[in-house]
Amino acid sequence: MSSGVRDAYARRSAEYIDLFGSMEPVHPADLQLVTTWADSLEGPVIDAGCGPGQWTDHLASRGKDVSGVDLVPEFISRARRSYPGVRFDVGGFDRLDAETSSIGGVLSWYSLIHREPDDIRAPLREFARVLRPGAGLLVGFFTWPTLERFPHAVVDGYRWPVPLLASEVEAAGFDVVETYERTQSGARPQGAIVARRRSGQ
Repeated sequence: MSSGVRDAYARRSAEYIDLFGSMEPVHPADLQLVTTWADSLEGPVIDAGCGPGQWTDHLASRGKDVSGVDLVPEFISRARRSYPGVRFDVGGFDRLDAETSSIGGVLSWYSLIHREPDDIRAPLREFARVLRPGAGLLVGFFTWPTLERFPHAVVDGYRWPVPLLASEVEAAGFDVVETYERTQSGARPQGAIVARRRSGQ
């Protein structure tokens, strides 16, 4: 996330928190997907791009040793107040505060949508660095038939064809296990990729 994206979210943090700062607006299919994925993990989990922390807290409620990281200080302050038993840190994805091959899972739930396409592999490689071989990655994103910049409510983002983003995930050191697409009237088409850290890299 660039400083421009960080600042755009900081300016609208209160509005964002009001709209999305709880689990209430989460689509049931998304809740089931993330919960099932999380329940399969072993070891510490990082919620990369945790926002105000609602997903991090949800994973903690499932018994996960989870921490959240986000570049927007306003989100982290809110998360720490709301969920004092969970660790939250201000930071980006190009260098996570975790040892190599030490993490059991990384959740990147719509946290890469503002990343420039020619730089998307940098955070994916960092996720691969911290994950143990065989550990899980779940990426949520907006999908479209072609790679396209679009006017997100906060700041422009990108929507990806599922196969194209899946190929970037694989190139960063993962085996793609499953992909999902979901359409809903009045909402942008959404996708998810479930992957596992490849052994021997």
